[in-house]
Amino acid sequence: MLPITSPQNPRVKDAVRLRDRRHREKQGRILIDGARELRRAVAAGVKLLETFVCEPACQSDDARRLLAELPRCGGEVLEVSRPVFEKLAFGQRAEGLLSVAEMPRPTLTEIGNSRGLTAPGAAPLIAILECIEKPGNVGAVLRSADAAGVAAVIVADPRTDLYNPNTIRASLGTIFTMPVCEAASGEVLAWLRQRKVRIFAARVDGAVPYTEVDYRGPTAIVLGSEADGLSPIWTGDDVSAVRLPMLGAADSLNVSVAAAVLFYEALRQRGADVRQAQSPRAGLLM
Repeated sequence: MLPITSPQNPRVKDAVRLRDRRHREKQGRILIDGARELRRAVAAGVKLLETFVCEPACQSDDARRLLAELPRCGGEVLEVSRPVFEKLAFGQRAEGLLSVAEMPRPTLTEIGNSRGLTAPGAAPLIAILECIEKPGNVGAVLRSADAAGVAAVIVADPRTDLYNPNTIRASLGTIFTMPVCEAASGEVLAWLRQRKVRIFAARVDGAVPYTEVDYRGPTAIVLGSEADGLSPIWTGDDVSAVRLPMLGAADSLNVSVAAAVLFYEALRQRGADVRQAQSPRAGLLM
């Protein structure tokens, strides 16, 4: 097949439309831009439909390795010129590889049946993100959750879609490697209560410092948006409000920073060996 050299090519235009949430949801397709993100998506079994390749831009080791493996990854491979790829690429980074893939649609039920939550003796650490607006923040929390061995991430009452290209990029592709889904806050709360998971809600006015609670059993850490915090649904006798100290003029941390602090405190308390933490969440679930 001859390289695609026109940005007006219909397949290029169809792919570019997937930057818009409406088109992603309508078509059930997403864009995955970048070699590392693509490699993790393929390893997780995400179905690639077509991949646009600009070989001169494939300079990184990841990109060159993935380029050699593409014929076995599924979907059609389309060679494009550099100007065409620059139109396709998200933001300023252009690594020479971008795929259109089927949108994963995991449900809360499927997350609940994942090994991390059902393995014998499991004491999963679950992250809940409510009403987060910025896709980059969602992606950054996913990256920290993956690193700290969090068993699952649930986005409650989402204000941005999980598979926004910026979420995928900020997560470094870890959105594909761990259990993650969207659900309504009420549904998530009922799901946690049914499973007798202890719930800790991060609030500026929380009564207890975050270091003075026990995260070692089945635990959910709930974080809200920087602008509005958590909704009133996250109150009750079985929801403990915890706070991070704020000693300066600012009254809140970026949600991804707060999440990382809480996740690693949980990891510290659980005493997970570093080598265990490097395997897929095994260190936190035994």
